[in-house]
Amino acid sequence: MRLIVKIGTSSLTDELGVIDVSVIERVCAQVAAVRAAGNEVVLVSSGAVSAGVAALGLSARPTDTPTLQALSAAGQSRLMDVYNRAFGAHGVVAAQLLLVPHDFIDRRQYLHARRTLVRLLELGCVPVVNENDAIASDEIRYGDNDRIAALVAHNLAADLLVLLTDTAGLYTADPRTVASATLISRIAADDPLLTVTAGHTGSTRGSGGMASKLSAARMASWSGVRAVIASAAQDNVLADAVADRDVGTTFMAHDRKLSARKLWIGFASLVEGAVVIDDGARKALVDNGRSLLPAGVVAVRGDFDTEAIVQIETRDGSIVARGMVLCDADALRLAAGKRTSDLPEGMVHEVVHRDDLVLLG
Repeated sequence: MRLIVKIGTSSLTDELGVIDVSVIERVCAQVAAVRAAGNEVVLVSSGAVSAGVAALGLSARPTDTPTLQALSAAGQSRLMDVYNRAFGAHGVVAAQLLLVPHDFIDRRQYLHARRTLVRLLELGCVPVVNENDAIASDEIRYGDNDRIAALVAHNLAADLLVLLTDTAGLYTADPRTVASATLISRIAADDPLLTVTAGHTGSTRGSGGMASKLSAARMASWSGVRAVIASAAQDNVLADAVADRDVGTTFMAHDRKLSARKLWIGFASLVEGAVVIDDGARKALVDNGRSLLPAGVVAVRGDFDTEAIVQIETRDGSIVARGMVLCDADALRLAAGKRTSDLPEGMVHEVVHRDDLVLLG
């Protein structure tokens, strides 16, 4: 079995935000154990910024992007030093690999990343993946390491994605505030996973939260990959996940498999605006698999450029899809509701091409 294991900052650090070496040692010991059982493992690890905060002796995690990027540059090598020692104790070689969103959008970069990861696994290494925080500001602001882990799972055609966090899994409500909240142990592939209400961050030390893990789980499911959200503190959590025992929350693999580009558009990209469509356009998209044309647009929200990712909604606010637009917001406002023959000169005939559109209903 090939599995991707992601562990976040909130699980790797103590209450002061300092890297907890004992946690990394415990995770590395479990990774070594499942490898010894014949499995291949890629580890996606956050924590570079926190390591930088501790290294520079700051009293709190800053919030401005330039400082966060600088701290990640100072902390990444220190984080890898801990992993090298922890894996080395089990005779395992760790290999650092820093990725950015472009590596999953550009076809050549996507294949290059896969070749590198596959070769590292063939050589017996455990790739330790992190987004290149020093230049990828979106990860720092939006916690995309969960999504990066799901994209890596897609890239490698993995069998399992395990998202380790500081909670036992997905609950019916926030267990910190609702005493009656219960753990959801299993979610079928056809459940609307992203409709579950979840907070965007669970601690002040990390940048993700349950919302990004739900997004990553759905990405994995729609890649044909089983996903598990579970506590990093649980004993034998990786072995239990591999064996498909009841551990955390399991998201079953979907028979619908999207391309890496569509996964990024649908779940891992920053939405910069919204396009409201009429019933005829909704039917063309959902029932007939068509592209979105200007004639079906009734309103435009936000200020976005060409090739931005937008949410496509009905008049009542129901989300239909996400897509990459072929024109900017100002041009679309001028073209909204017009038939192709009435469009301004030079205006593209499609707002979103069907190849750049992901249905979310």
